[in-house]
Amino acid sequence: MDAEEKRIRAFVRVKPAAAFAQDMIKFGPDNKTVDIYIKRDAKKGPVDNTQTDWSFCLDGVLHNTSQELTYEAVAKHLVSEALLGYHGTIMCYGQTGAGKTYTMTGATAEYKHRGIIPRALQQVFRATAPSPEGCVTVRISYLEIYNETLVDLLAGAGSRGSSAAPLAVVDCPQGVRVKGLSIHSVSREEDALSLLFEARKREVMAEHTLNKNSSRSHCIFTIYLESRCRLSSGVKCIHSKINLIDLAGSERLSKTGSEGQTLKEATYINKSLSFLEQIVRALADPRREHVPFRQSKLTHVLKDSLGGNCNTVLVTNICGEAAHVQETLSSLRFAARMKQITAEPLINEIQDPEASGGGMRALEKEITLLKQELAIQDCLANRFFVSYDPLSDSQRAEIKSQVHQYLAGAIAEIDVLNVRQVQEAFKQFKLILRHQEDELEARFRSKYILVDRNDLAALAALQEHLFHCHIRFLGLNQQSWHLQEDLVPVSSWEGMNDSASPFLTPARKEGVRSSPSGKGLDGISPTRGQVVTSTKDLDEKERAKDQDAAEIDAELLRAAAGEDLQRPSSPPARPEAFELFKQEGGSEISRIFKENRSILLARRKRSRAVVQRISSTRREMEGIQRALAARRRRRGLEGEYADEEGQTIIDEEEYLLITKLGELKEEYRSAYAELKDLEAEIQYCQHLVDQCRSRLISEFEIWYSESFLIPKDVQEALKPGGHIRPGMIPINRVMCLEEDEQDKFERLQETMLPAWPASASFYRAKRKTDQKHTYTRTTLALQQMRRSRGPGAAAGESKALSFLH
Repeated sequence: MDAEEKRIRAFVRVKPAAAFAQDMIKFGPDNKTVDIYIKRDAKKGPVDNTQTDWSFCLDGVLHNTSQELTYEAVAKHLVSEALLGYHGTIMCYGQTGAGKTYTMTGATAEYKHRGIIPRALQQVFRATAPSPEGCVTVRISYLEIYNETLVDLLAGAGSRGSSAAPLAVVDCPQGVRVKGLSIHSVSREEDALSLLFEARKREVMAEHTLNKNSSRSHCIFTIYLESRCRLSSGVKCIHSKINLIDLAGSERLSKTGSEGQTLKEATYINKSLSFLEQIVRALADPRREHVPFRQSKLTHVLKDSLGGNCNTVLVTNICGEAAHVQETLSSLRFAARMKQITAEPLINEIQDPEASGGGMRALEKEITLLKQELAIQDCLANRFFVSYDPLSDSQRAEIKSQVHQYLAGAIAEIDVLNVRQVQEAFKQFKLILRHQEDELEARFRSKYILVDRNDLAALAALQEHLFHCHIRFLGLNQQSWHLQEDLVPVSSWEGMNDSASPFLTPARKEGVRSSPSGKGLDGISPTRGQVVTSTKDLDEKERAKDQDAAEIDAELLRAAAGEDLQRPSSPPARPEAFELFKQEGGSEISRIFKENRSILLARRKRSRAVVQRISSTRREMEGIQRALAARRRRRGLEGEYADEEGQTIIDEEEYLLITKLGELKEEYRSAYAELKDLEAEIQYCQHLVDQCRSRLISEFEIWYSESFLIPKDVQEALKPGGHIRPGMIPINRVMCLEEDEQDKFERLQETMLPAWPASASFYRAKRKTDQKHTYTRTTLALQQMRRSRGPGAAAGESKALSFLH
């Protein structure tokens, strides 16, 4: 590395702001310089030697950049070098509310907004995926420094490290480490993200004037990498670590207005950041021999990360508003000092020819002895042709041929001599089975419609269609009773549910109508556990018969409707259920919604009338102004008449035009003020309508789920006299009891993954974390209810808790 690469790299990321101070903060054309300009204070008089302009040269300015571009510029090269054996550190520094946590960890709601830590984990696991299992080991830890106290955010997750003993920073020959900090071994990106999301919910957050979700602690997420490769002289072990540091933001108490516990936290934060700046000053000064790393827990932990054997990158987060220019200037000064620190990163490599190489040579010797012993046993058993080497292509082809002959009945048994041949034979059986399943599925797709068992709306539409077809055959085709053998009996539809056995009915696809949800049955994508259904092809001539057949149809429909009211076999269509809900439980909120909407429509109609009146007035004003301009030009050509005082004399027609123009201007101002008032009223009415609509929909969803979708045993617990309040158990937990985890993930793929194919691990980890916290909250609520209501409620609550597992 040359001298430029040995210095710490520093970037500045500007938080997007509507009121960006362009006259005070300017960026260079190369996107590497930041210039600050501050106006002189006139109160200090004409003689003022205070500096008013500064220029900072950095490695890059990230202004209006996405999370992906930020990671490409800041972290991608550092992570790549960490995979080669170099230590790396990325640190986010800046004032509170400048976007440090968003840069480092991002947002878990959307995949594209994830920060440096999730992207670094993805890059690490992508790079280590081609490596043999056990060759590369990835471990993680998450440390929080809150009020000068070390906290393990991953404590209790099932890995080594005692959470009971207090954590302590200790120096060792390999560098600084935190004694008692749990380090978790992870083999998949999903596992690492799950630990990260779980730990983020334990971070200390608070609210103040400048930030609603302000981090009240310094957080250090560390990725430990260790790779082993075999050499002729032994085993080479390369180890490295990546420290991803999210520092708490510096605060000016006059701006944040902190008090109480928040004030105490701000004092500790500012104190530790002050010590960090002292460390940076000492490291940047080559004449300083002593660097006081032990002044605080933060500086002690970062002893290995600031210079020395480490690639370090600083991301300085700043705000672009003029009100924060002093904090921006302070942050840029810190970044300039960090760039002066030099580093000498080296590959961290260990080679142990005695222990590692000797141990492997001993294992190789033992394998050779075991092979010789097996050869002796085979000779004694007259098995001279047995080989324990990997199978060749010709041997695999021979086993494949024997498997096909065995399935065809040509041979009675397959010749196998060792375990490798047995494994290859089972592999060939599996391939044949998979091929037959694909052929069978393709055959069914060409002849039948595949309907998902879990799509209740599609099943309801299908049942309704088959019922109508059955009625038509009974009423219109009485001569062909043999067709009824191909139809499903009505009694079997009544008890059909998600766990019903598959039924097969020949049909044509055009006969199936769309489901109430608006999605046709032809467009449903097949998954595991699907029902294969279709209907008989009906002749067009059989659809128009006499009045007697129609009366028979109506009578059968009334009878079926009576049975359906007694015991519904499937939930009704949502539009029909919504109309029923508006008449019953949602009548009041529906009435309020209609009233607010009618008021909103009246205001909009009145607003349109006012706009038309304003437009008409404006056109009339423009016409009068043109007429006045024409008369002035003509008067200028013909000559003007003036009175004794020198004022121009105008005729009566021009006077009337001027008077009319003044009246129109007054009318225009009045109409414009009325329009502004109407716009405010429309905005408020729209807000009320949106609130009513959201409440109406949410209450309908709860009513629909509790009325038609929840199992009967759970409905008993949800009754007014039951032990569980409606809405306490999330409906998705109740309805997903019979749903396989693979089906859930396939549904997620249909909605979220097409745009981001690599986001599977991210969303799986997010789903696990959300499920765990939902279950925890529900458990705590039920336990609280049990304590308040006594032991009599335990039976119903334990029944409900079993649904959430």
